[in-house]
Amino acid sequence: MRHDPALTPVLVGIGVATRREDDWTRALEPMDLMLEAVSAAASDAGSAPLLAGTQYIGVPRGRWSYGNPAGEIARNTGARHATTVLASVGVLQQSLLGEACARIARGEAHTTLLAGADAGYRLLRAQLAGAHAPERTQDDAPAIYLAPKDELRHAVEVRAGLKMPVGLYAMLESAYRARHGWSLDEHRDRVADLYARFSAIAAANPHAWHRTPFSAAHIRDAGPRNPMQAFPYTRQHVSTWSVDQAAALVFCSEARAVALGIARDKWIYPLASSESNHMVPVSARADLSRCPGAGIAARAALQALDTDASAMDLVELYSCFPVAVETYAEALGLPLSRPLTVTGGMPFAGGPYNNYVLQATARSAELLRQRRHGTALVGSVSGVLTKQGFGLWSRQPPRRAFVHEDVSSAVAAAMPTVDVLENYKGHATVAGCTVLHGRDCAPRGVALLDTAAGQRVLATTDEPAHIDAMQTEEWVGRRCEVDGDRFKPSWA
Repeated sequence: MRHDPALTPVLVGIGVATRREDDWTRALEPMDLMLEAVSAAASDAGSAPLLAGTQYIGVPRGRWSYGNPAGEIARNTGARHATTVLASVGVLQQSLLGEACARIARGEAHTTLLAGADAGYRLLRAQLAGAHAPERTQDDAPAIYLAPKDELRHAVEVRAGLKMPVGLYAMLESAYRARHGWSLDEHRDRVADLYARFSAIAAANPHAWHRTPFSAAHIRDAGPRNPMQAFPYTRQHVSTWSVDQAAALVFCSEARAVALGIARDKWIYPLASSESNHMVPVSARADLSRCPGAGIAARAALQALDTDASAMDLVELYSCFPVAVETYAEALGLPLSRPLTVTGGMPFAGGPYNNYVLQATARSAELLRQRRHGTALVGSVSGVLTKQGFGLWSRQPPRRAFVHEDVSSAVAAAMPTVDVLENYKGHATVAGCTVLHGRDCAPRGVALLDTAAGQRVLATTDEPAHIDAMQTEEWVGRRCEVDGDRFKPSWA
């Protein structure tokens, strides 16, 4: 390509804020965490005029009620004419990253900014104190509001009480385990070892929430401080969202970076952004054990370098639950033995609600800055492996124009679905299952089952003997009897 500095996006400012205040009254609310990260990103770039010229500001929604946090960032930075964007939960964080870079590549902006934050630890400490953590009133409207086109969950999942994603991910995990033929204990050992290695990476990450490595035995087995959530997932397998963390990323054109005198050793080039917005709820997926969108989206991003994922110096796979890492790695042809996170993963580095990809991208950029050459591939997930995306980053200038590709149509063609029945009576075979554990309720078994006609049903059991067996024996592939929303093994 003919290199055009005016149309070449470059990441020039990185800001990360991590706070841990046990006294919630001293903790920053999410908006202030965002502003702290934005200020840190401007300082990192070393350019006072940088932010005032921002023309696009995007924020992914967190667990807060602000109507237009991008607008407050604009007012605080003097970027009063910036296009402000709020992305709802269910929109890939990579979508915001891709658009921020694409606007520069299309010549529609010379400077863009993304920021996000969550203050879950503040919320938790206030709750433990019997108090409510207030937020400032911020109710103006953004110029652009992004929302998913479809529901993330099927109606049968909602009726079964699968409000939190852990149960759905655990059922995907069981299908992945069964396809590989591992016993329950073998698979639990593998997953615990993977996440123990993640925790060691978190220990070396200055921004991580937990910087003490955990042993595989501690992660694997339930205990007083590590309760079972949804078999086989203990608390240490799932994203830690009770964190006060924020991140901000500032992009500008290469031409503006030169004009502002931003040091070249700060520059990280975005080479590509890919995303699939094809939405299929878990219950309707014909194959619960695979994520075809991950491979399709990764290949679309990696075409910018005509390479594959194995050539990446740094890889960050979304790690809300182990099966997300496992299925992404499998789709990319990456062994679990290689480092698959730069932060230490969401259970250990911290998983601020709907903001982790910004944190991971910031850490990837920090590590790339330490190299003369290098590339990083950062994965993104929305929903329950519902949407997939990737960002490709480089220390070196691009060889071609920025790649910004939506692969939704290709993923739709590669992802078979099944009809989901809302009322069924008869025989069916378990396709995926788990046991849900709650603090104030008895364990409950949940299963997705396939009928002989190739349809899918979701059913539950509260029979203690069946629940115990589901945590010691392989139930995927087992023939059961279903009666409405209940199931039992055919031999019972």
